Amino acid sequence: MKLSKLITAFVLVISLSEVALAKDPAPSTSILPKEFGGWQTSGPSRTSADPAVAEPVNAAVLKEYGFTGFESATYTRDDGRKLTLKAARFEDASGAYGAYTYYKTVPMLIEKIGDGAASLNERVLFYRGNILVDAVFQKLSAMSAAELREMADGLPLPSGNTRNLPGLPAYLPTQSYVKNSAKYVVGPAALQNVDAPIQAELVDFNAGAEVVVGNYNSSGGEATLMLIAYPTPQIAAEHLRRIEAAHSQNSEPPGVANANPNLQGPIFDKRTGPIVVVVSGPISQAEGKSLLASVNYDANVTWNENTYFTKRDNLANLLVNVIILCFIIIGFALVAGVAFGGIRILSKRLFPDRVFEQAQNREFISLHLSEKPPEPRLRL
Repeated sequence: MKLSKLITAFVLVISLSEVALAKDPAPSTSILPKEFGGWQTSGPSRTSADPAVAEPVNAAVLKEYGFTGFESATYTRDDGRKLTLKAARFEDASGAYGAYTYYKTVPMLIEKIGDGAASLNERVLFYRGNILVDAVFQKLSAMSAAELREMADGLPLPSGNTRNLPGLPAYLPTQSYVKNSAKYVVGPAALQNVDAPIQAELVDFNAGAEVVVGNYNSSGGEATLMLIAYPTPQIAAEHLRRIEAAHSQNSEPPGVANANPNLQGPIFDKRTGPIVVVVSGPISQAEGKSLLASVNYDANVTWNENTYFTKRDNLANLLVNVIILCFIIIGFALVAGVAFGGIRILSKRLFPDRVFEQAQNREFISLHLSEKPPEPRLRL
């Protein structure tokens, strides 16, 4: 009876301990450094794993990009200047890059900080690996960019494939492109805020889609180019048919209500590999087709098998080693031949008629093959 009570009490203690640990989660890993480039933290930093704390308005957008943690801190210098840094960590570099394009605006200037940066007045936005940093200076100086570069170089980098950036933005044409207008989107919350010609219902992010939207100058104004990448060409072809069907329903005569309000205005579309290309906006048919033609999928085949092209396994090195081996064998043969002949000559001189020249004890059998055999005689 006493034993059962002890076991019950032990189980109760363990349960209460687990509840206490669940209420006190482990603190998140620090992102920002304590000091860099002459800047030092002023007061404790603020950390959180809740995207609503990092950005209340765009919490759903950050969650789509794979938000995992947030930290903000205030820095000061000896001259009294202040700097506010906000850093957000994502699951991979694609998430940080997507959030960077989402917050980047057209008036910003491109900077060389981290893996990508843009600035506007006292604000600098950049990303490094899977970390996005928003820096706001109280007053800029000639060394502000260099100081942020020093800080970016010290940020931790993700490992493995999580450091790879998305390849879809590389398919955006450069001609007539509006600077800083490209947005990389992986979810419906971000898509509805970037003025895309096709809404999330037709894109179908549940099918593994990723989107890049960019603006282009045309004779009638700014047109929008939208690239939608799917896992396979078959899935892309199916969604292209849905988009074309929805657009045909939306193109009703005047006075007829739009069947699908998600598609507005004329669009031009095509499929290239697993990518659906859509052009929309005040653009002529010739310009729209030209913009479509500038996007072409190029399959990159990666061969992961080891080719063994090393110094040891190179065929040329093998042939050279074979030739060297032949010369070594020839050298050994010459040395052995000279040694054998030299020993005979030396023995003949030191021990004449004892080792190699004992003619009286030598028997030689001669067959006399060159002599003619005797002629046979007939017997009567």
